[in-house]
Amino acid sequence: MIKYTSSKQISIEDFIQPFGGKLSKENRWVKLANLLPWDEMVSVYIKSMSQEKGRKAINPRVAVGTLIIKHILRAADEDTIEFIKENPYLQYFLGYAEYRYEQPFTSSLFVSIRRRLGVEQLQELMDEFIAYVRKIEQKPSLQKSGSNEKRDKDDRDKGPKNKGHLIVDATVAPSDIKYPTDLDLLNEVREKSEALIDLLYVPEKGKVKPRTYRQKARKEYLSFAKQRKKREKTIRKALKKQLGYVQRNFKTIDKLLNEKEDKAFPLAYKYQKMYWVIQEVYRQQKQMYEQNTHKTADRIVSI
Repeated sequence: MIKYTSSKQISIEDFIQPFGGKLSKENRWVKLANLLPWDEMVSVYIKSMSQEKGRKAINPRVAVGTLIIKHILRAADEDTIEFIKENPYLQYFLGYAEYRYEQPFTSSLFVSIRRRLGVEQLQELMDEFIAYVRKIEQKPSLQKSGSNEKRDKDDRDKGPKNKGHLIVDATVAPSDIKYPTDLDLLNEVREKSEALIDLLYVPEKGKVKPRTYRQKARKEYLSFAKQRKKREKTIRKALKKQLGYVQRNFKTIDKLLNEKEDKAFPLAYKYQKMYWVIQEVYRQQKQMYEQNTHKTADRIVSI
């Protein structure tokens, strides 16, 4: 059950902070909060939700705003919730009237929110935002006084005035397809291959579980990901290592599949499909690594 009452964004001066002080009007979250068409975006979010049945849902303004925060900051679900708890500017952005150190909802609800929206409604949310920005750009200016008109005429005589364009950052629109970073894709392939090994391995007396080096591989990936400046030589070295880990896992998976009694259908369809996909991703990434390029036919950018 969803309940939403439209309300204007409160003034930054009216936002209550228990520890005193004032928030800055120049903060990016304050500016964005006053720019976004909240009612239009919320109407897209609640389109498929019942207003009478079911348990009371979270404030749709908070749900939409939290998604925007997550994707602007490119943060994990849990980190996004912590950022909101700690930052009064983010709470103002979500429409809170005062600062309070508590989470808007549990991080696990992100999954339900994304599933509820779906691809079409996510695209509709982005369209609403872009249409609103264009409306602002095309809004006619107010008529000026006689002295201002004279000043404008003088300016026209001197030459054309500079003009600006509002740049819309599409990162505020959440999407299931992320930027195709090669190492991120390989890391995901490695993790899924490790999951398949766990699925296929059957503990037996005297049988040792195949080694995957998953802890070492993850440690090396995280060490690379934390680097602010990544040189080409460092990138290639990290790619080579992840390719090696994935190749080793594939050999282990093939060995475990051959040990299965039912060799025709050793895996459920969804796992078999996942194996096909990650094998193709590995093939593409290995080909690009060997050819030292970032292009390949029918490139997979999201697993």
